[in-house]
Amino acid sequence: MGKFAVLALRVVLVIALAGSLLVQTVLVPLIWADLDEAPASVRVPLVVIVVLGIVTLQVTAVCIWRLLTMVRRGTVFSNGAFRYVDIVIGAIGAGAVLVFALAVVLAPGEAVAPGLVGLICGLSLVTGGVALVVFVMRLLLVQAVARDVEAQELQAELDEVI
Repeated sequence: MGKFAVLALRVVLVIALAGSLLVQTVLVPLIWADLDEAPASVRVPLVVIVVLGIVTLQVTAVCIWRLLTMVRRGTVFSNGAFRYVDIVIGAIGAGAVLVFALAVVLAPGEAVAPGLVGLICGLSLVTGGVALVVFVMRLLLVQAVARDVEAQELQAELDEVI
């Protein structure tokens, strides 16, 4: 992976993390205040879903940062990378569940159009699909690590012969 791509992705991650902290500290209290007239059965779950959703994004960003560090060091094809990839898969899966929970919270009553609830459910499905794509990429990483170990063993054997 090129140095420019790693640097660009790190810049994006820094901006995303800074933006998420801004949302947590400024916008979440404003959302809470805006929902002052909403019933507690909607207000509390909605704000909790928003906060937990932001946390899943932050966890994902930190894990991607760690994986980029491993790429830079040339150690991404090792068993240490699996921990971060597994956390990313879990965070994306949790995000999908949170999006679906948002649809469930918004569904009762006539405050939100049924079409919007359906779109949110579709977004939840797509988010779950992203988790599955990352899982498939994890399986590819497993194969790459196995091939790397095999190549190192063959190189060691070749060194002994020479």
